[in-house]
Order: sequence, then structure tokens, then C-alpha cells
Amino acid sequence: MTLFLYNMALLTALVAGAPWWLWRMATTQKYRTGLAARLGRVPVWLRNQAATRPVVWLHAVSVGEVLAVGRLVAELDQALSGWQILISTTTRTGQELARQRFGESRVFYCPLDLPWAVRAYMNALQPRMLVLAETEFWPNLLTACYRRGVMVQVVNARISDRSWPRYRALRGLWRPILGKLNLVLAQSKVDSERLRALGCELDRVQVVGNLKFDVRAMQEAEATQVLRGAASGLRFVIAGSTLEGEEAALIETWPKLIAAHPNLVLVLAPRHPERFETVASLLRSAGIKWVRRSEWKTKPPETIEPGTVVLLDTIGELASIYSLATVAFVGGSLVPAGGHNPLEPAQFAVPIVMGPHYVNFRAIVDDLRAHDAIRIASKEELTSVLLSLLADELLAAKLGARAIEVFDAQAGATGRTVEALKLALLEQRGAQ
Repeated sequence: MTLFLYNMALLTALVAGAPWWLWRMATTQKYRTGLAARLGRVPVWLRNQAATRPVVWLHAVSVGEVLAVGRLVAELDQALSGWQILISTTTRTGQELARQRFGESRVFYCPLDLPWAVRAYMNALQPRMLVLAETEFWPNLLTACYRRGVMVQVVNARISDRSWPRYRALRGLWRPILGKLNLVLAQSKVDSERLRALGCELDRVQVVGNLKFDVRAMQEAEATQVLRGAASGLRFVIAGSTLEGEEAALIETWPKLIAAHPNLVLVLAPRHPERFETVASLLRSAGIKWVRRSEWKTKPPETIEPGTVVLLDTIGELASIYSLATVAFVGGSLVPAGGHNPLEPAQFAVPIVMGPHYVNFRAIVDDLRAHDAIRIASKEELTSVLLSLLADELLAAKLGARAIEVFDAQAGATGRTVEALKLALLEQRGAQ
């Protein structure tokens, strides 16, 4: 009955929202990309790929989840040599990054949680196991797995402070669905308690840590190599995963920074590709020196002048570019959007600055704050905090050193996750 009511509500929402979706598809490319696949048209290449070896289907919704499971996928490839890991994403940016990281031959769009779309993919892939990253709980997908005897594991599981009230209010819907999960590997004790409260079986929830503490830049990006050569001797402020309102604040701050430290370059990396042109317009209007990373693909620059802003309008290069930072600002945090992952710069012993809105990464930021390994600044404080770290190199170095200590101390979740998934597959094989 619960699933029936969910599907009726979903169908009603689709019908009511059809005019809006049609308009968005007509006017915005990202709403058209992969639409046929999401509605249940399984690509022929994916059918053929799934027929070669037993399938573990891993779903990572967007960029953050793709980055988090990067090392996990590599280790599963080694540990499960007789299996193939096929990876789905929901967002276009997640799809692009996953194809870069894992190869196009095994990355596909996750179907919408519609019964016929889910059924088409289950028939085509015949997965032995579904692995969900974080909290991608879709009732039709989970129910289809349960009915077919497909094990469902959740890795890096969490219930954020922001989403917890919403989940708790709908726990009557979630209890019969989450109660059948085979294994839930939670990031923290708080996450495990929340998941159990929502219906996960007590003995099926384990705390193994956060996969994001094991994130390492896979390889040095081309843009990193260009910047290191063309801006030799200069210092970098890297502003990553920025959202609307943050680029304007950073552009306003920039003249004050280069007035005090003329040998700076700012790398500005908007979170969403559809905003690249908007940020380019802001830079044009500001009347400051700036260049686009995408223009280097045909002719890399020989030199980059001090005081230049580099618009990083590519996908997948930010994690590597953080290695160049004198100071890193992690976006989504000056505006109330929950923040992004400060561990990406922490792995390089870089001093980190974030705004006050970091609820999506509260546990990580709290850990960094407890070790005096991060600075939190409001919009009004941003200039002074950045200036203080640029002026005091010893302070900045100590801050970065403590950040990488926190990063290294929390590592190991990937290994524990791989062992748990291997054991689950062995137990399934032994039961057959």
C-alpha cells in the first residue's frame, strides 16, 4: 500500500509538473541530456556490457558522490576481479566526471524512479548487488531489488542535519523500505542512530567512517601542469565549488588581496557548469584581468600575469588544482547551501577557509575546527581572513599541516567498505 501511494503521488506530480518540465527541456540542455535513458531506454552498449560478467551496480548521484567513491571503485575492481562494477549517476556533471574517472564503457544515467524505467534496467543489468552512495533511497528501485533477491548495500551512509527532519517526518514511508536493506555502512555514530530510527535493522548498520577522508587526487590535471608552468613563482588563491553570490564576493575582495600581495593568481571554479557563462559575465563587468581555462586546450599560455583571475570552466580538474593553493576557499558556504567538501584541499596540507554554512559537512568541519585546521569567515570577514593567511606564511603552513593530519587520521573507510562488500558477495554465493 505504501508503494502504491508513493507511485500515485509521483504520477500526480509528473502530470501536474509536465508543462514546467517541457519548458525546461525546451530551453535548457541539461534537462534533455540522457532523458531517454532515464525513462527506461537502456543503451545497447550497456546491455552488451552487462552480459559479459556478473554485475555490481553502484549508484553515485552527483560530483560529490563520484569523488567519494573514486578510490572505492578502484579497490573493488581489484578485489572483485570476476565481477564488473557499473556506475550510474543522476546529474550531468556527475556523469561527465564519472566517465572521466571510470571510463565511458561502464557509466550510465540512473533511471528515474518510475516502475517501468526501473524494471527495464533491472532486466538488462541483472545485478547481483546494488550499492548506493550516501542516501539515494528510491522506493521503486529498492523494491525491485528486494523482489528479485538483489542485495542492497549503502556505503558512506549519512542523514544530514538538513534532511533529518524531513526523513523523520516520513519515517512511516521509509521503515518498510529501509528495514530490508542488507547492509548499511554509516559515516558516523549519529548517522547510524538516525538510520536505525528510520527503520534500518540494528545488526545491519555499521560505522566504518567517511569515504571522503580517503579521497586522493587521481592524477595531476592538465590545468595544474599549465598553471604551475605559466605562473611560476606566483601564489594561488583557489576558490572551489562556488555558488551564486560567492563569485561576486570573491571578485569584490580580489583588488584588496592583490593590493597587499601583487604576486597572486585567483582560480575561480564554479560548482555548476551551467553558471560558467554567468561568472564570465561577472568578470567582464568587473574590469579585471581574467582568462578562461577552456581556451587553453588549443593554445596553453606561456605566462600568466600576476593579478589574473582564472575561470576554471572545466569538470574534474579542481581536486588536482588545490595542490597549488597558498590558500583555498571552499564554496557553497558563504551562502546557505550547506557547503562542499573541505577535504579536497586538506589532502595537500593547504590552509582552508569556509563560510559559516557547512551543514552538509558538519562532522568533517567540526573535526577540522577542533584541531584548529580551518578558518570560518562570513562575507564581511572573508577579506581579512584571506589577508591574514597570505601575510603569515608560518600560520598558514601550520593550519595546512593540521588539516592533513586530520585527513590522514580519519583514513581507512574505503578498506573497511571493500571488505564488507566482499564478505556480502561471498555469503550470497555460498547461499546459492
